[in-house]
Amino acid sequence: MELKSQKLSAVLEENVINLRTLMSNSSDLTIKHAKAGGHPICIAFCEGMASTETMADLIFRPVNSIQNELPLEELTKTLEEGLLVAGEQKQSDTYGDLCMDIMSGFVAVLIEGIDHALSIGVQGYAARGIQEPSTHNNVRGSRDSFVEVVRTNVSLIRRRMKNTDLVFKMMQLGDMSNTDVCMCYIRNVADKKLVKAVEEKLKSVPLNTILEGGYIQPFLEKPGDELFSEVGATERPDVFTSKLHEGKIGILVDGTPFALYLPKLFMENFTVVDDYTGRPFFAAVIRLIRYIAVIIATTTSGFYLALANFNPELFPEPLLLNLATSIQETPYPLLAECLIIHIFYETMREAGLRIPTNIGHAVSIVGGLVIGEIVVSAGLVGAPMVLIVAVSAITGFVVPDIYDSVAVLRFAYIIAGGIWGLLGITVLSAIVVVVLCSQENYGVPQTAPLSPFSPKAMRDFLIRRSWRKLAQKDYRVQELNGVKVKQ
Repeated sequence: MELKSQKLSAVLEENVINLRTLMSNSSDLTIKHAKAGGHPICIAFCEGMASTETMADLIFRPVNSIQNELPLEELTKTLEEGLLVAGEQKQSDTYGDLCMDIMSGFVAVLIEGIDHALSIGVQGYAARGIQEPSTHNNVRGSRDSFVEVVRTNVSLIRRRMKNTDLVFKMMQLGDMSNTDVCMCYIRNVADKKLVKAVEEKLKSVPLNTILEGGYIQPFLEKPGDELFSEVGATERPDVFTSKLHEGKIGILVDGTPFALYLPKLFMENFTVVDDYTGRPFFAAVIRLIRYIAVIIATTTSGFYLALANFNPELFPEPLLLNLATSIQETPYPLLAECLIIHIFYETMREAGLRIPTNIGHAVSIVGGLVIGEIVVSAGLVGAPMVLIVAVSAITGFVVPDIYDSVAVLRFAYIIAGGIWGLLGITVLSAIVVVVLCSQENYGVPQTAPLSPFSPKAMRDFLIRRSWRKLAQKDYRVQELNGVKVKQ
């Protein structure tokens, strides 16, 4: 029988030897021997995973307070029911459970003559404090964000939704990492088939190590639907809670400050927290600007190449003269020029993300000089092309959740427009729309509620109605037209 599945022995020394063997005698495994009530005991924990102060208050002082000799049964009952009491307390019967508890921050108390261990939760590992969100910033609303500790994230959600129907299901994924993963949903709000399907997908993830939510995200999506993500990610507890209220399933992964939720609709990429804290007419205008910005970021460069190469007569005459001058002064064709400058911009953006912050300003200075005035004055790139790149870059950051998809589509439009002109732009646009409309996850169309059209749900997508209107009926994802939740 494998050692992990073996039950603990009543012999204390045998348990200690098997524990050290199973944990490869790791240097962070600490085992303290002592006596309580006249019986040998040992206290086992992982250094750095348990709080020293809490251990002293909840374990060491109570154990040292037992001065008189006690029968074994009375000692066990005294420790388990009287002295050693904590918020998290359970019994470990096998060596595998014992090791898992110790590595999770529990302190295990083993007693000579007892064939199980008492595991007490005194977790105290180092963790980053709750800070402002780094990606989804807002003008009004909360300023806290998720952290790397999954149980802290659970408390942030519970604080916002004190509801008995809010369910947290903790599980461990990854054969080697044994990462804590928590599935969240609201009972009687989320569809039961959806809950069951997501839980089965999580339990069937074939990874040995899970260090971030992005590891399991591909296993939650439908294979082949890779144009836009069908699983959302956020570091804001308020956004995450609102998604649960809509009938979605949330997933928290220990070790990452980003939480996942699914299924995600395409139009959710264009909503932010400030849409619901300000005036509805202003939110509608800003949301419309976001849609326009994504179209501009995706198609502007390809559309410019299509007109310049195949239909220059569509340009106004003054602009056409400037365009002709810039083409004559640059050594490369427009298509090559556009690809070079966009690749260079993406390289700069990647360098800005990865470079240490103390020298990051050098990249911005050098990049601003190279991609701006110098390349134009040197005659390598025309001024109109620099303007096109600048417009595409700025508008691409308006909706950061889909920047990756927009960046890839931008290159596709550049090639289509530069080789086939307006015909290529039209065909590629049709393909993108068809692929987007065909994407669905767990039976939920990604383009809902626009296609299939759900009139009542449209009150919070293209525009946002006032809270007086939104409060009349709660929106649930399974109630959209065309939704057939699949297991």
